[in-house]
Amino acid sequence: MHAAKMLALDHLVLAARTLAEGLDWCEATLGLRPEAGGQHLFMGTHNRVFSIASSRFPRAYLEIIAIDPSVPAPAHARWFDLDDPALQRSLAQGPQLVHWVARCDDISAARSAMLAGGIDCGVVQHAERATPRGLLRWQISLRADGRRPLAGAAPALIAWGDVHPTDSMPASGVTLDTLCVGGWPDALAAMLPRAIDRDAATAAAPLKALLSGPRGRVTLQSTRGEHQ
Repeated sequence: MHAAKMLALDHLVLAARTLAEGLDWCEATLGLRPEAGGQHLFMGTHNRVFSIASSRFPRAYLEIIAIDPSVPAPAHARWFDLDDPALQRSLAQGPQLVHWVARCDDISAARSAMLAGGIDCGVVQHAERATPRGLLRWQISLRADGRRPLAGAAPALIAWGDVHPTDSMPASGVTLDTLCVGGWPDALAAMLPRAIDRDAATAAAPLKALLSGPRGRVTLQSTRGEHQ
């Protein structure tokens, strides 16, 4: 499966009820308060990002994302299940790891390979976000209903333009040691990058990440949610 060879972990997505809550969580849990990030006007969300790159996951970063109350709600569903009432109820208990995004050289080929294996990542759309260094542009696979395939265990696919966010990210002091996806089907085992572990049990947590940083080792784990 040639498309599998082009996949790599791009970033982890941690959702928060508000961005302020996400930043407070980050400072208390990981020992830093990231400043880089911005708005996604087409999705009505905003974020903060920081590097979690390691030898096992080069160019990886973590995104803290929340609904942006300062902009109008989009006419379509927001990404990462952010409009789902069940997820919002869960986020009231605190920010959560909800998804991962896989970088690929050929996003159309990767999407087709996933679809052939029974996972619908949605359609490929163009996106952009303003930064102090100019526009970041990328293509990303999004479902019309905003749902995360396999409750977030199956990634959104992304292909960046000329600039990648980590090009201007300093080391944060936090690194990603391991990432495991749960409930991933045997038929698509070859799609996972070698650096990512797999738990085939359907009851396994969709995502489990182990990070190291100023607060020591921290485990982030997602859940399947009420609608799964």
